[in-house]
Amino acid sequence: MQLPPLTPVRMVRRYKRFLADVELADGSVVTVHCPNTGSMKGCWEPGAPAEISFSDNPKRKLAWTLERVDMGAGWVGVHTGRTNAVVAEAVLEGRVPPLTGYAQLKREVSYPVPGHPRSRIDLLLSDGAVPDALVEVKNVTLLDGEYLRFPDAVSVRALKHLDLLLAAVERGIRGVILFALNRPEGNGFSAAADIDPAYTARLSEVVEQGVEAYALRIRHTRDGMIGEGIEQVLGKYRY
Repeated sequence: MQLPPLTPVRMVRRYKRFLADVELADGSVVTVHCPNTGSMKGCWEPGAPAEISFSDNPKRKLAWTLERVDMGAGWVGVHTGRTNAVVAEAVLEGRVPPLTGYAQLKREVSYPVPGHPRSRIDLLLSDGAVPDALVEVKNVTLLDGEYLRFPDAVSVRALKHLDLLLAAVERGIRGVILFALNRPEGNGFSAAADIDPAYTARLSEVVEQGVEAYALRIRHTRDGMIGEGIEQVLGKYRY
């Protein structure tokens, strides 16, 4: 997937969840939009190289967007919206084996499940020889030891997504959670039990009851996020 033109900067600080200050090559500091709801633990530090993109949309409050940060081993993708797009691209190209065989893919679909508030799901796969699939994508950037872990902060919203996927499974629909490993380090995925024990426990429960969980690797190139980076399914979640 091609990214928009990128401008190199240095991180100054990240604050108020959706804001970051970065230093341009000429030494000036600008405030950029940070499209990441997590804590971004281990994903930035003052002086770390980063890249931002520019938008001339007059409706935006901030023209610049933080795209990725280099913590010493390569790019860490902190723009969660890009993650969904590159995963969708990989699915359409048949690069995610468990999710092949569908004729239709829709993004950001409001999917009603009885007994649950109407909410948007990242991907809906339909018109296949197997049941439709609801796919929730999670951007994973927390490096802890030899594993990449999720979540990087307590997340009530992520917990509700697990319940929604299980409700889908109970009604004959595939419920899939896909952990997108969006940095080069780490030998695999593990839930962050020390950060959010409730999420870790619930993840184990829903997987045992039929929710499918996979970890996929995303790799960055000079100007994009390449499809080959997530060809291989790293494995079904083990608990």
